[in-house]
Amino acid sequence: MMKRWMALAAGTLVPFTTLAQENSPGYLGEMVVTAPAMSDPITVETDPKAPRQPVPAGDGAAFLKNIPGFSSVRKGGTSGDPVFRGLGGSRLNILQDGAYVFGGCGGRMDPPTAYTYPESFDKVTVLKGPQSVLYGGGNVAGTVLFERVTPRFEEAGTRFMAGGMVGSFGRNDQIVDATAGAAPGFMRIIGTRLASDDYEDGDGNKVHSEYERWSGTAIVGWTPDEDTRIELNVDRSDGEAAYADRTMDGVVFDREAWGVKASRDNLSPLVQRIEAQYYHSYVDHVMDNFSLRTPPAPPMMKMVSNPDRTTDGARLVVDLAVGDRTGLIVGTDYRDDEHTKRGATTTPRMADMSFEQRGIFAQLEHAVGERDLFAAGLRMDKTTAKADAAVGGVAAGTEDDDTTRGAFVRYEHALSDSWRVLAGVGRAERAPDYWERVRTFDIDTEKSTQFDLGAAFRSGQLDATVSAFYTRVDDFILIDHSLNPSAKPAGAAKNVDATLYGFEADAAYAIAPNWTARATLAHVIGENDTDDVALAQVPPLEGTVSLGYDDKTWAATLLVRAAAEQDRVDVDRGGIAGADVGETDSFTVVSFNAGYRANENLKITAGVDNLFDETYAEHLSRAGAQVAGYGKPERVNEPGRLWWMKATLSF
Repeated sequence: MMKRWMALAAGTLVPFTTLAQENSPGYLGEMVVTAPAMSDPITVETDPKAPRQPVPAGDGAAFLKNIPGFSSVRKGGTSGDPVFRGLGGSRLNILQDGAYVFGGCGGRMDPPTAYTYPESFDKVTVLKGPQSVLYGGGNVAGTVLFERVTPRFEEAGTRFMAGGMVGSFGRNDQIVDATAGAAPGFMRIIGTRLASDDYEDGDGNKVHSEYERWSGTAIVGWTPDEDTRIELNVDRSDGEAAYADRTMDGVVFDREAWGVKASRDNLSPLVQRIEAQYYHSYVDHVMDNFSLRTPPAPPMMKMVSNPDRTTDGARLVVDLAVGDRTGLIVGTDYRDDEHTKRGATTTPRMADMSFEQRGIFAQLEHAVGERDLFAAGLRMDKTTAKADAAVGGVAAGTEDDDTTRGAFVRYEHALSDSWRVLAGVGRAERAPDYWERVRTFDIDTEKSTQFDLGAAFRSGQLDATVSAFYTRVDDFILIDHSLNPSAKPAGAAKNVDATLYGFEADAAYAIAPNWTARATLAHVIGENDTDDVALAQVPPLEGTVSLGYDDKTWAATLLVRAAAEQDRVDVDRGGIAGADVGETDSFTVVSFNAGYRANENLKITAGVDNLFDETYAEHLSRAGAQVAGYGKPERVNEPGRLWWMKATLSF
């Protein structure tokens, strides 16, 4: 894949992603990650296996929350819904090893990140906004890539990593990642298990939030030479989770998936790489109101719901060197998925909606002179949505065809060896998803135009990056979550025009040998221009400051995270992930961690989150529900003081 934010050195493009401190005599590398730094103003790359603070994440949304600009809609102990720059749901493309995963719950009990086990991946990349066309359309907010990268074996050998963590509230996690292979090929097995009891907030109130999750992955690869690779992967996962924001819990999150990838590099001076992929995913989700909570007393009834989702997709990509300084990627992809539901696990399934998507795309990067890079992309998608049952106000058999387009243009310039700047404009159009159409099937596509500005500075001691954006969304899909007798489920979707603008910034400064100070800041403002009110579900200004010590044997970090109050709200309105509950107060949370490298193979880390036992809720938290024995809070509060310890062994 073509790299972004490249500097020219002797006519050769090289990535500009390394922290300044890595070239400083006093910088020895951090053991514990507090907030992943931006690789450049529009890209964040991070290692999900690296120890991190707050407590290592149990799902994809909790992992992404540590990246500036991301929030997570809190529902319980797991399965939060990620939001980037105030935009969530299907506006944020999330792929696992190039495959889309869609959940079954109509109330977003199982968003795609509920089926993501971060430590089972090797690399996570965030592409901000519509500045790429390679990974599907509709990337109004951006794209997140969870990827597994298994290096080729030059000779017979093994690689092994195992980790375990224990913590407050019964937190208990394990992971094993083992690979054996030789030059012709390899086999890799990854297993994870994560569990927690109900946590308590800062006031000692128990939150209905227990969970247990597990996953298993097997990858078989054929690598007869350095340029050829074929991989077959199989995934299986399941779990259960209690929720504090609703009247039911998730008792089955069963996912079965498999896929195959084939790639060949250096076919000719023109064709640098060709890659083909096919994937299949099946999600079987069961929720009820009695397995993980006190069963309802008569005259209330026990309830069971069992939706599922089948997704199949494929992708063909060709990477071309059309000149000494010009690269072009062209490709096509498709995705089919069907959603069914039933009221009990013994009754027949009924298909209620299905989708077909077909896309073509091209993306170009061209080096201009010695310090400049021009990038552009274009894609087109055809999406057909079919109501297989009477849903969203239309009769069974109703179809809706949408043709959407995406495009971007970006220019990057090196002012000096230390300064890089970029400017770009992108367009993304998004067809309505299942959760929007189930409310109002016949609704218009979103059309987003975004302007991006960014700068990165690198010196001997300082590494800093800032990205700013201004987004205009025509026909933004807004959901009214207030009771609406004409809509099933409650709430209707409508189109409005919206504007969002804001920034993310981060900086790292090597203040002394072995000592590094870091800071991040993120802010977004959203306007519902049609109704002349604040756009719902937009997080407040927030930032972090940390001070870390690392001498390659011992490490420690003090982290302070603060969020401002949020009084720009539109109560009972929002998106598929949730609605505004009301205004929220500011809060400050202090956390601390320490680590020890016993040798090059063994790392031990420990920490305490929310050191002063603050009672608080994120602005995007869901409203609390009445759960027997737990009370009914206004919002689902965050955990109180939480101690944890983790050990990782690798060789």
